Amino acid sequence: MSVGRFICGVGAQIRARDGRYLLLRRSADKDYAPGVWESVTGRVEQGEGFEEALHREVREEIGVAIEDALVIGTTHFYRGAPRPENELLGLVFLCTIADPDAICIEAEHAEARWLTAAQAMALLDAQDASTAWTRRVIERAEALSKLVPAEQVDFFRRHGFELG
Repeated sequence: MSVGRFICGVGAQIRARDGRYLLLRRSADKDYAPGVWESVTGRVEQGEGFEEALHREVREEIGVAIEDALVIGTTHFYRGAPRPENELLGLVFLCTIADPDAICIEAEHAEARWLTAAQAMALLDAQDASTAWTRRVIERAEALSKLVPAEQVDFFRRHGFELG
């Protein structure tokens, strides 16, 4: 396989301190996966690292800053047909915010809901690839939130993820 170009992105599964997860419904006019429930997602811009993109995308999509974050996985998929120009690689984070009532969604989303993991799994019952991805993100977030020591979360809060 040849070396090529691809899009880099970030995903931010937002979790409130009480354990509820934020799901956002994509606007019906979106070019990819319209109407599908998702977490905060977005592309890494030129000259930007994953961590900077994470903070920017969360601020842009829900209008708040994150308190802490934890990398919960990587992602590789095609945003549309499996062609090089649609290939996306990314990092997915579990993020906590201080006040769930403070979010303000922008036009790219039609609706926001705070749900327990069980409620999210019930809502995410469609069989499309995007919904399956969001289910896996919440499953991973739920599992890792119980396994990762508070000291590790605190380390990343203080030092970030970027190695330079």
